[in-house]
Amino acid sequence: MQIRPAAPADVAAIQAVVAAAFGQPDEARLVDRLRADGDTLVELVADKDRAIVGHILFSRLGIGALAGAALAPVAVAPAHQRGGIGGALIRAGLDRCRQRGVPAVVVLGHPAYYPRFGFDAALAAPLAAPFAGPALMAIELTPGALAGGGALAYAPAFGI
Repeated sequence: MQIRPAAPADVAAIQAVVAAAFGQPDEARLVDRLRADGDTLVELVADKDRAIVGHILFSRLGIGALAGAALAPVAVAPAHQRGGIGGALIRAGLDRCRQRGVPAVVVLGHPAYYPRFGFDAALAAPLAAPFAGPALMAIELTPGALAGGGALAYAPAFGI
């Protein structure tokens, strides 16, 4: 399996994987809109034998005065889930975000899954967000980046 940047030729396969992973097309439409609006920071696919089996997208996210990123969505084709593909996508995506100088990433996700990658609900708790609780987590890619707190400003595609 290879983790690589998404290419224009991958769009249909990405739509299919994301829709299948979530059991409906809403997240696939979100990906399309983020891409169309130019709000994509990092978009990667998991390519296995020339077939797209996973996808991850990091979009622009204002965190107070910081230009951070939102991780959403990450998707793996149902037949390939629970094999480490999602984790590989998250690690590769966080590495790409670091390389781009993104200081912090926020995710709204399963509180038992994302902490293994360094996401922490306590880091996100002081942020002014439309969501709260243990599912809202953050990771600092630059140490101390979130010390000043701030309000989250998601890309318009999220509708929040």
